[in-house]
Amino acid sequence: MILSQPHLLRRLLLVSALLGLVLVLSLLAGLLWGSSQADWRQSLLALIGFSPTDDILPTILWQIRFPRVVLAALVGGTLSLGGLVFQALLHNPLAEPYILGISGGAAVGAIIGILLGLAPFPGVAVLAFLGSMGVMAVVIFLTPRQTGGGKDALLLSGVMVNALCTALILFFVTITQDSRLHNILHWLMGDLSAALPQQILALAILLPPCHLIIFILARPLNLLSMGEEQASYLGLAVTTVTYILLGVTSLMLSATVCQSGLVGFVGLVVPHLLRLWLGPEHRVLVPACILGGGAYLVWCDLMARVLPSQGELPVGVITALIGAPLFIFLLQRSRL
Repeated sequence: MILSQPHLLRRLLLVSALLGLVLVLSLLAGLLWGSSQADWRQSLLALIGFSPTDDILPTILWQIRFPRVVLAALVGGTLSLGGLVFQALLHNPLAEPYILGISGGAAVGAIIGILLGLAPFPGVAVLAFLGSMGVMAVVIFLTPRQTGGGKDALLLSGVMVNALCTALILFFVTITQDSRLHNILHWLMGDLSAALPQQILALAILLPPCHLIIFILARPLNLLSMGEEQASYLGLAVTTVTYILLGVTSLMLSATVCQSGLVGFVGLVVPHLLRLWLGPEHRVLVPACILGGGAYLVWCDLMARVLPSQGELPVGVITALIGAPLFIFLLQRSRL
């Protein structure tokens, strides 16, 4: 379909090339800067194979920073794309996996999986997926279907369910003596410091097919964003497409939550800014969110590493400091 529209294809390639370059430069910045004493010039020399003054620097670059920046790019792109899908399906520009409690439901499922001894990745991811799907079903059920139900009802439903998920998480943390959950509170704020090659490989295998499915359904997303009734009149199988999008989006979000914890507001900030720049065309927005969201979270994680004079912040703290004020501004503007 895109091939038959040369102007759209050119726009897609131009935006993808530009944001792809931004992502590559962001990954390079994430590799060169960090909390070590080496400056970016020394890091650059070590990156290309020359490290005359610090033998440990290549180890820091390739075994610590490289997995972390790749994980940040995968998680950021997925969270941004998830926000874009939810905003189109729910007809609400403020919809976002963290705000709606979808990420919280995935976290509850992941913790239950850890307590049941289902780690590593596959078993925990299955329960995280079920948790996110369950929360999504509850939020949609609690939201009035009438047009007058409005944005506030959806957001209120998400906040209530998110509070319940937080309570369940704290309950599990309180009653367990499992050593694997000792750092759970740090993880809940979003933590990319424990990036492991096998985790990145699992995400690298799972996430691209999910991204591709959503890109293939980008045109139906355009129709769904106009309303289910109008999309149905235009010949779209609304129920089928909606279930596919919800299932695929929940799967990829639950997988990222298993690896990164709760990183909030990425799915709000990035799609909103890209929509202002690129307009409502999802065939352009889908790849833009993947690339732009990846670059955004790489920079947020870099700030989490370099801003504290000692130690580091969870990346979720940085994303919340940026995203929460934007959410309040957008919510206030939507009521005017």
